[in-house]
Amino acid sequence: MHIHILGIGGTFMGGIAQLAKAAGHEVSGSDAQLYPPMSTQLEAAGIAVHSGYDPAQLDPAPDQVVVGNVMRRGLPVVEALLESGLDYTSGPQWLAENVLHGRWVLAVAGTHGKTTTSSLLAHILQQAGLEPGFLIGGVPADFGVSARLTDSPFFVVEADEYDTAFFDKRSKFVHYRPRTLVLNNLEFDHADIFPDLAAIQRQFHHLVRTVPGGGLIVRSADEAALDEVLAMGCWTPTEDFALDDGDGWRARMLTEDGSRFQVLHDGRPQGEVAWNMLGRHNASNALAALLAARHAGVPLETGLEAVASFRGVARRLQSLGEVNGIALYDDFAHHPTAVATTLQGLRASQPRARLIAVLEPRSNTMRMGVHRARLAASLAGADRVFLFQPPDLGWPLEEVAGELGGRAAVSADLGALEATLLEELRPGDHVVFMSNGSFGGLPRRVRDALERSGVSA
Repeated sequence: MHIHILGIGGTFMGGIAQLAKAAGHEVSGSDAQLYPPMSTQLEAAGIAVHSGYDPAQLDPAPDQVVVGNVMRRGLPVVEALLESGLDYTSGPQWLAENVLHGRWVLAVAGTHGKTTTSSLLAHILQQAGLEPGFLIGGVPADFGVSARLTDSPFFVVEADEYDTAFFDKRSKFVHYRPRTLVLNNLEFDHADIFPDLAAIQRQFHHLVRTVPGGGLIVRSADEAALDEVLAMGCWTPTEDFALDDGDGWRARMLTEDGSRFQVLHDGRPQGEVAWNMLGRHNASNALAALLAARHAGVPLETGLEAVASFRGVARRLQSLGEVNGIALYDDFAHHPTAVATTLQGLRASQPRARLIAVLEPRSNTMRMGVHRARLAASLAGADRVFLFQPPDLGWPLEEVAGELGGRAAVSADLGALEATLLEELRPGDHVVFMSNGSFGGLPRRVRDALERSGVSA
């Protein structure tokens, strides 16, 4: 069967392409832009990619077209598809019907931490010998790919609340029907499709309605928005988790930076973890993954050993190395809460270093200005802040810089920003680049320029 995927360059749709290829289908696709890591994964899988959205890509006609949610009415290929009468479906629907049906689905939902928690969960199941399949919105270092199809009954999916397709405005995760569901947190986001938090909560409740009574919902105990979701009705047992002391499952920090923590149940120690990840938020992610894996039959002791060996996820505070005494990191943070927790984790691990934040606010919600009032406070943990003004942001970053005083600067030109950074950086600095896109390759451009300018430390 020949499957053609519109919008193949995103991590989700690129993952669908890899799963379809692994299932034995002929797979092709198209996108307006394609860059690593998805471009390299598709190339390695032998999947042909067409550049652009012209109708010619539908000739010869594929057997089925899978439509990504980036596609919209008015695009030439979409109009041609509708006129052609070809069979088409959405990515989540294809996944549900061709991969998830009949499997034990472990889904990870929430505003923050989905990719890391999903990656941790897949790693724990793998270390326990369960060989899970997965589809994750990032590249776990322990697997090197964002999607994998296996014969295992277990499948881990990052459950995104974004809409499904131009013809299906439900959240993606409504299609997945998990037996094990993780609810990490819930805040307002995706202002381009949701008018308010209540609209997101309704979609989360649609997800809760699909979890069977014999399943399990693992949920954060510290989220009032999740309390409100479950108060709408819940027919599935729940297990709460939180940080520090209290009843139920808890993670107690043994170091300020979260690199060592203890797991407790009703105040009784169950084990400890020492790992390479930073931040209290990551300890919370690990606890959620441990409880989800435990529901799938993995003993807690086995899970704790697996967490200790977890190698992280690309672009989640990913180290780009140390050059001339300057430590560089690449991070996906694009929501004020994620920006703040990233900086908090790095600050806790490097309390005396000069911490420099370089941010590209490019998400749809950021472009609409929804988070503008919170952005300066989220960056307060950095000693120096550089803000890149994308041409389509729609509001001036100078007001954020003004709130941060003399430690913040704004640039609308990537080349100029690169030059400023190279002049500003000095040995001992820790620099984190934050964007939910490629940032024009700036993190690696700065690293390469530093390497050319002197001898690596």
